[in-house]
Amino acid sequence: MDRKPSVDGKPPRPVFDTPDNTLFAFPPNRDTLGATAYWIQAQAEEPSGNLLIDCPPWDETTQTFLHAQGGIRWLFLTHRGGIGKVRPIQAEFGCEVVIQEQEAYLLPELTVTSFQYTFQFNAMSRAIWTPGHSPGSSCLYYSGFGGVLFSGRHLLPNQQGDPVPLRFAKTFHWRRQIQSIQRSLDEFTPETLNHLCPGANTGFLRGQRSIDRAYQRLAQLDLAQCLQSEAGL
Repeated sequence: MDRKPSVDGKPPRPVFDTPDNTLFAFPPNRDTLGATAYWIQAQAEEPSGNLLIDCPPWDETTQTFLHAQGGIRWLFLTHRGGIGKVRPIQAEFGCEVVIQEQEAYLLPELTVTSFQYTFQFNAMSRAIWTPGHSPGSSCLYYSGFGGVLFSGRHLLPNQQGDPVPLRFAKTFHWRRQIQSIQRSLDEFTPETLNHLCPGANTGFLRGQRSIDRAYQRLAQLDLAQCLQSEAGL
């Protein structure tokens, strides 16, 4: 049985310092090994509902924020490591859980919507299958703010704050992960991908809540050299 929410959580913070900010980053979640979840507030021109990316800490602070924003329409899981307290979240808000089809089996007791390659939430937000870190690892692209890619653990900041793929002992398929990065470079441009919001390692951003000049930084990666890297942080 899931525990009742704690009361000592910190509230999410805006990703960008703008008056009409619609993106928020939650504090790292111990239930998902320190991962960072994100929130996209629905806009009047996109009335398809609020979107939560991965599971934030399940505490009263989080619940108060989510209720104040009008609840959750969609909960998108970037990979199996972002699942967290998905069951009580869906029970509380009745949200639709979206996950790539190869990892949907991990939620047998829930009603989920699975997808193969892409899933369109609305005209501004879509999920993209980026396998490698895990079989169903996926990113979410949001066209606001010059283009934001919510990368889960597919791409993470290194100690210099640059987006990189990291090979772990449990990495599903390293070559596919590198291929997924190349597909993103082929799909986007410097004008359509300005920011990257990683699902972990956010402490390396040193107070920032996104990686700017995202496309240019990804384009600087030596993907051939990445294929030769050893497992580890």
